[in-house]
Amino acid sequence: MGKIKLAVIGLGNMGRRMVHHLVPQYADRTELVAICDSREDVLRSESESLGRPDSLSLYTDYRRLLEETDADLVYIAVPPSMHYEAARLAFERGIHVFCEKPLANSLEEAEEMVKLAERADRLNIVHFSFPLEAPVLEFRRRIRQGDVGEISRINLYLEFPRWPRAWQQNDWISTRREGGYLLEVGIHWIQMIQQTFGRIAAVSSEIVFPADGGLCESTVQAVMVLESGQEIQISGTDRRESEDERVSLVVQGSGGTLALENWGHLFAGGPGEEPQPVAVAEQDEENGLGGLPIFGQVLNLLEGRSGTAYDFRDGYEAQIVLEALRDPAAEGGLVQLNRK
Repeated sequence: MGKIKLAVIGLGNMGRRMVHHLVPQYADRTELVAICDSREDVLRSESESLGRPDSLSLYTDYRRLLEETDADLVYIAVPPSMHYEAARLAFERGIHVFCEKPLANSLEEAEEMVKLAERADRLNIVHFSFPLEAPVLEFRRRIRQGDVGEISRINLYLEFPRWPRAWQQNDWISTRREGGYLLEVGIHWIQMIQQTFGRIAAVSSEIVFPADGGLCESTVQAVMVLESGQEIQISGTDRRESEDERVSLVVQGSGGTLALENWGHLFAGGPGEEPQPVAVAEQDEENGLGGLPIFGQVLNLLEGRSGTAYDFRDGYEAQIVLEALRDPAAEGGLVQLNRK
């Protein structure tokens, strides 16, 4: 087949990373045909920086882009409130969809997006790349082969000195409706946890919000209960005393401790031992998943080759947990997750 024609909607951090880094990395397999952003000055600047001020189709309205371009694949990198409509229109046009996380802005939208994807019979992928990283693959392998023995405790730390982070400033990332670290960061770990340990069946959370009701969470204390009955404790804050954030999952058991610290650093130790760093070799496309960006997996699937990625159903599975955490029960008890 020829090159896959790609359109990108949204030129924030993720959209710019796609057009400046991932598309050039796969230049022999994909062609960027259109970009969209509501800010016309950003559009012009990006097209010029790409060296294509005249050959790239520019849009300030994603609806027009989806109506007029002949893209095979669209990357949706706009705020969550726009995901549903952009995906719906793309599917109507027969376009494959690669969507940023979270899948939607509500559980109801996520449910409908799964149905739309199934009816459209198009590739539908959520940008969950975390489980494909080499340290996570090794973490999962060690968990599954029982390196930590009988698990006694699992802790997830989402701790930031401030939110939003300095490099992630925009109009929505700190809002209660579309932002917050539970939504922006926690969703990755929720999805990875379910890939590793199985479904989360119930949650309980206590959240403190700022006095301004429009702002996102400040502190979170929560519990997620796996179908196995194992609990996962969540501790979250935007007031961490250290200037360094801590985003980590720590598993303790009869055989020792296994931890993923700050996304990609794996630590392991026996009973009573201080966990030590574990060297994890990056894997290439020929030998495994690690080292192959999720975009490469998407292209593999579109080309009819073997690939691993996570579809809208996976996005829904993460969203049902996320929304229950963000909307705790008034009585403070466990909320059972009823999947559809």
